[in-house]
Amino acid sequence: MSESTGSASPNWRTLFAFLVPSLIGVFLFMTPVAIGEAMTIPIAVMAKTLQSWISPFAHAMIVTIVCITGVMSAFVALTKPRQLLKNHLFRHLFAVSPIWLATRLAGMLFILMTYFKVGPEAIHSAETGALVLNDLLPVLFSVFVLAGLLLPLLLNFGLLELVGTLLTKVMRPLFGVPGRSAVNCVASWLGDGSVGILMTSRQYEDKHYTQREAAIIGTTFSAVSITFCLVVIGQVKLEHLFAPFYLTVCAAGIAAAIIVPRLPPLRWKKDCYVDGSAANPGAELVPEGKTLFGHALDVALAKAEKAPGVRGTLKEGVHNALDMVFAVLPVVMAVGTFALIIAEHTPVFQFLGKPFVPYLELLQVPEAAKAAETIVVGFADMFIPSILAAGNIESDVTRFIVAALSVTQLIYMSEVGALLLGSKIPVNLFELFCIFILRTLVTLPVIALMAHWLVG
Repeated sequence: MSESTGSASPNWRTLFAFLVPSLIGVFLFMTPVAIGEAMTIPIAVMAKTLQSWISPFAHAMIVTIVCITGVMSAFVALTKPRQLLKNHLFRHLFAVSPIWLATRLAGMLFILMTYFKVGPEAIHSAETGALVLNDLLPVLFSVFVLAGLLLPLLLNFGLLELVGTLLTKVMRPLFGVPGRSAVNCVASWLGDGSVGILMTSRQYEDKHYTQREAAIIGTTFSAVSITFCLVVIGQVKLEHLFAPFYLTVCAAGIAAAIIVPRLPPLRWKKDCYVDGSAANPGAELVPEGKTLFGHALDVALAKAEKAPGVRGTLKEGVHNALDMVFAVLPVVMAVGTFALIIAEHTPVFQFLGKPFVPYLELLQVPEAAKAAETIVVGFADMFIPSILAAGNIESDVTRFIVAALSVTQLIYMSEVGALLLGSKIPVNLFELFCIFILRTLVTLPVIALMAHWLVG
């Protein structure tokens, strides 16, 4: 292999370093396994097992973590302890901007009020704070710990370089992102969207994605898992239509992935790395005289040769897990609870849904006014539209449309939105809402057409 490409020597040690961790990573994050009637991935099974093990003390532990994050962040902001801030991990976890400090303190306040059931019921009720604390945070904690620890198997040993080089000619022209993002998509699709966001955030920080690419991948490819799609379609009592439902979700998701990144605000994102350095336009080119697969293998082996050993990989995994647990859980608690309070106790989302009535009527959606009330509420939580549709809408076609739309809208603040805001991926709350609306406008015609064809 030529030295000009900086490739690794084709020795057995390098090949072993590439194959073994990568294959373990593929098995854990990308291999579908059947659990009962549901399809999932091994990392999700492990996360559920861990969740069951820690269930007796999970809530108390999560409350403690969120409180430690809030107290330490406030302590750092007020005292700026020089000696402690010399430690990279400590600085990374607790030295935050004023807006993130306020968010963490809000998360701490919400979680204490919810755990001890004090203060206004609107904050700690079963539909708001208790939903986030009891149903969401234990799941996220388990996923973050295991995915954080094990993600280096996917990221550090050449698999993404191999897949990325091979798929560049598909992902780049269609979606404007590197080929390696296909791995993020598959991990989300088979497992959980939070895994995809974690992968995207780590790769953005490591300068594998530009600001624009990270924003596109985080808001487009952190898809909802097959398992959760089964839950959503079951909620609207249309389980017998799962096959056409999932076909519809895939078709609408592809349409949104092609169109939305070409519109503002994603179009306006800078094509530079996290540190402001310019992207390398020649990074994905195949050198002359090489086949695509040969170049892909060269790049993968070069990455494997530079990979950290067992100790370095374990250290990075621990840092990943701590970063997600301490940085993201308070944000999810704060943003998720706030969004659900607005959804449950104010008419804001119903008011915002009214402009969609003419659009739904144009698409010949039955019970358009009731369907419109569910559209924008999906920004708070993905499951709420299906709950509303199950209780208020009689038409199978409309319930099918509401369920499919809630999945393809993708950005919901009780999980994905809060995770994106808590990560380093460069998107803000207003941009997320704009992307949510754009995805709604783009996917709704596709879903309505498929619903009339397959259900009506």
